[in-house]
Amino acid sequence: MDIQREKEEASLAGERALRSLYEARNALSSAGNWGLLDIFTSGGGGLFSTIMKHSKLNTAQSALQRARYDLDVFNRELKDVSETIGNIEMSEFLTFFDYMDSFIAEIMVQKRISDMKGAVERAIDQVERILRRLN
Repeated sequence: MDIQREKEEASLAGERALRSLYEARNALSSAGNWGLLDIFTSGGGGLFSTIMKHSKLNTAQSALQRARYDLDVFNRELKDVSETIGNIEMSEFLTFFDYMDSFIAEIMVQKRISDMKGAVERAIDQVERILRRLN
């Protein structure tokens, strides 16, 4: 087994996961901004801001689904190299993707958007740390 090749494959999988997580973070930030517009403008932001918020949340949901898949692949690739970089536990932030469907059911709740953003930020931080260890 070529450990350098395994590290490269893990790095590529991690980079894909980061791209999905970055996209989710951006969409959640935008959805949160549109939600704040609804809350803090007189009479609400109206139909347009509601449509924009839902559009951004749909984008975030798609990105989170991709991130879930990408993180699973990354986790599998890391198992191939864990002996050389130390044991890595990713399950801590993988589990937050399990309640993603309930997030969509509660799409109007601004706090939920903020919570998801925080979880995505933690996932990004962990993937970035792991990639630094790989490289």
